[in-house]
Amino acid sequence: MKTQVSLFSLTITGLAALPTQGFSQKQPNVIIILADDIGYGDLGWLGAKTIATPNVNRLANEGIRFTNCHATSATSTPSRYGLLTGLYPWRRDDTGIAPGDAAMIIKPEQYTIADMFKNSGYATGAVGKWHLGLGDLAGTQDWNGLVSPGLKDIGFDYSFIMAATGDRVPCVFIENGRTVKLDKQDPIKVSYSTPFPNEPTGKNNPELLRIHPSDGHDMAIVDGIPRIGYMRGGKSALWHDEDIADRITDKALDFIQQNQAKPFFLYFGTNDIHVPRVPNERFVGKSGMGPRGDAILSFDYCVGRVMHALDSLGIADNTLIILSSDNGPVLDDGYKDQAVELLGTHKPGGAYRGGKYSIFEAGTRVPCIVWWKKEIKKPSVSNALVSQIDYFASLSALIKSNIPVNAATDSKNELNALLGKSQDARDYLIEQNINNTLSVVSGNWKYIEPSNGPKINVSTNTELGNNTLPQLYNLKTDNGETKNIAKKFPQKVEHLKALLEKMKEKK
Repeated sequence: MKTQVSLFSLTITGLAALPTQGFSQKQPNVIIILADDIGYGDLGWLGAKTIATPNVNRLANEGIRFTNCHATSATSTPSRYGLLTGLYPWRRDDTGIAPGDAAMIIKPEQYTIADMFKNSGYATGAVGKWHLGLGDLAGTQDWNGLVSPGLKDIGFDYSFIMAATGDRVPCVFIENGRTVKLDKQDPIKVSYSTPFPNEPTGKNNPELLRIHPSDGHDMAIVDGIPRIGYMRGGKSALWHDEDIADRITDKALDFIQQNQAKPFFLYFGTNDIHVPRVPNERFVGKSGMGPRGDAILSFDYCVGRVMHALDSLGIADNTLIILSSDNGPVLDDGYKDQAVELLGTHKPGGAYRGGKYSIFEAGTRVPCIVWWKKEIKKPSVSNALVSQIDYFASLSALIKSNIPVNAATDSKNELNALLGKSQDARDYLIEQNINNTLSVVSGNWKYIEPSNGPKINVSTNTELGNNTLPQLYNLKTDNGETKNIAKKFPQKVEHLKALLEKMKEKK
């Protein structure tokens, strides 16, 4: 499926010939669109003045806009784990940022949100960024055969994924457990410890690069871009970075089209706007903010393609979309792409402090829109405290599916809040930064536990929020978390500390 575009044109070749009326059904289709590293202040509906996001704005203007939605974690792997399992990732010690050859973090015996939908008669698909590991053991995957266990073992009928992230090898697409377009005469080899002889690297061969690293990211060179990890072979299967967004969106639309006559669940993890930011030439230079801004335009365009497909197929009214991001924003995240220099007055984290990796609010407070034309007749803004970990139980309630007793035990049914029927949601939620420092947000109060972790992520210049002293902030009067008032309110500190310790003890 090819795309004919001007900047925001949404003419999709092939869809015009598709049926105009969808299958009449009671159960809604559900799509989770999970952006990568898009911050609270990066989108137009949340106040961004220097970037145009008309397609996301359409969802916002027709749905429920959440001002107080949180990912569980300030980094990708644990955040996605929490969303898909309904479990806080800090309960395990193996949910940190996964290398490209990590073993599968969600084990086949775990009950996932995809299992829940599948057991309720839904077609289930995962397209785009994965970053939750594949296979039984780290570093032992058969990239030239069937990578197993895989997504089919945790509830997904169909998958077309990037094994990890755009900046990590292997730089190939995996469809239903097998590398796409692989020439068996040129097998893939991957290592995260030892470079392959005679293979150029970003460190040793900078003359071969079209994008240069600012920190790390100096190992295997793929498509002229240095990555994390070493790789050789698989030349016919390597992706071209400018085409990633189009390729995964094509696959998302294929899944929607093929399953239009029955209820489906699609987990669509976009690559935008994670590094390396290499948007299609359609968007290059259009934002005035360099590759990071241009990648936001790319993300918005892909959202528009999904919306146009649903409209063209006649199934938009009965499709519920949740749009959010896996964690907060980051500027320089390992490549020299002028994200800092061209930022101007734009504030990726909005009014909040920190960003990706941080325990401060910009690390986990993320954009969130719930859109469902059939049920949401009156667009509104919700200030309810909600967490991505609750998508599991809430969607289970929506389709009247039972969750096994020992599954998704941290997820709460907040369906009324998600559909804008109530401003009451969670009493509290827990956030996690890259150092596994935890915080509790309850009402207007936020407590951050003491930590010996570093104050700054030097490579990204991000305040991590770690402090050897307990921290307490009133987010209503101090949303920038500038005044630690722990000494002024010791009883509030003790209350929230006890709440956190109780949650840590919960199994």
